[in-house]
Amino acid sequence: QVQLVESGGGLVQAGGSLRLSCAASGRTLSSYDMGWYRQATGKEREFVADINWSGGSTYYADSVKGRFTISRDNAKHTMYLQMNSLKPEDTAIYYCNAGGPGGSWGQGTQVTVSS
Repeated sequence: QVQLVESGGGLVQAGGSLRLSCAASGRTLSSYDMGWYRQATGKEREFVADINWSGGSTYYADSVKGRFTISRDNAKHTMYLQMNSLKPEDTAIYYCNAGGPGGSWGQGTQVTVSS
């Protein structure tokens, strides 16, 4: 199992940007495909974006396509989510994941976008 810790969340106005980080320890990060998910209050956790082990392939939810960019630096054991043009509906707790839904999860970081 790999241990994951998210950071970078906060409060931002609509149209602003945030960069989330997910630091991994315990096992080699390059062993895993990784992803970001989010859960808004009263809603189910939903997929945001994922990236394969090498960083060569990415996939995004339609709701964030063109605004969010997922990336990773295996040498630094870290994955990132650059979020631009943020909207109030992006408000949620953001979780990083390694190895798919049955794999490892971080504790989450709160992102709040004010209108």
